[in-house]
Amino acid sequence: MIYDIRHVTSYSYESSVSFARCSLRLEPKNGDGQALISHSIDIRPRPAERTVRRDFYGTPTESVLIEAAHRHLRIDSRSRVAVERRSFDRAADSPSWEQVRELAFAAASLGPSSPVGYVFASSLVPVLPLVTAYAGASFPHGGGIVAGAADLMRRIRNEFRYDSKATVISTPLKEVFENRHGVCQDFAHVMIAGLRGLGLPAAYVSGYIRTIPPPGKPRLQGADATHAWVSVWCGGDLGWVGFDPTNDLMIANDHIVVAMGRDFSDVSPVDGIIVGSRKQKLRVEVDVMPVE
Repeated sequence: MIYDIRHVTSYSYESSVSFARCSLRLEPKNGDGQALISHSIDIRPRPAERTVRRDFYGTPTESVLIEAAHRHLRIDSRSRVAVERRSFDRAADSPSWEQVRELAFAAASLGPSSPVGYVFASSLVPVLPLVTAYAGASFPHGGGIVAGAADLMRRIRNEFRYDSKATVISTPLKEVFENRHGVCQDFAHVMIAGLRGLGLPAAYVSGYIRTIPPPGKPRLQGADATHAWVSVWCGGDLGWVGFDPTNDLMIANDHIVVAMGRDFSDVSPVDGIIVGSRKQKLRVEVDVMPVE
């Protein structure tokens, strides 16, 4: 499957901004079932400086410096990506979760794909006893790691309510868990917290998901969105396997990966600092369009 992806981020400021420095993580991943065909970013006002580096996790990160005074900032990212990955069978045999836990803590590497970097609490994902106990119900003694993670994913999908107005990214995980509502970022954080509480390596993945309109309905422009899900290390043979708790889906050809980290703070598509005052408004528009 080939996709054309357009991701437009627009900021409007009540007063003029004299300086801005932004970090952009908008380039889809090249590898692991994806091939990046093309990618470009248009920024208005035009930056005085643009530099690209790879962060610790291997994500291309563009640093942008804007020195011209402005009231509006528009970041228009366009990509073409070919995706071809098999959907993992949630009922397939896999090592026991206890075995995976032991292997993760015994890992010798401290590199970005090493499981040991994803078993501890991070800035947005604390390890909470209540969340650990909740996750533990999906992992009976000797149970397979894939079956357990898939069951936890299913329970989150069924027991949490999607509500785009219920939370912001700074809403504490404890509040999300207790109220049982939020958005894809929240559901990914809850699942990660539960897995890490059991000693299992779990990473936060950001990207896009293809949305399919209801039968007989047209596809609406801008109806897609940035998305988040979970990647679980399932042992040396299986490696990292993707789980989408918002939709109860194993990751396959409808998901496009941009970045992976410990939580949202490692993979935010756009962040940075500005010199200005008063309020700002943010608007994000995403289109994920299959290429016929």
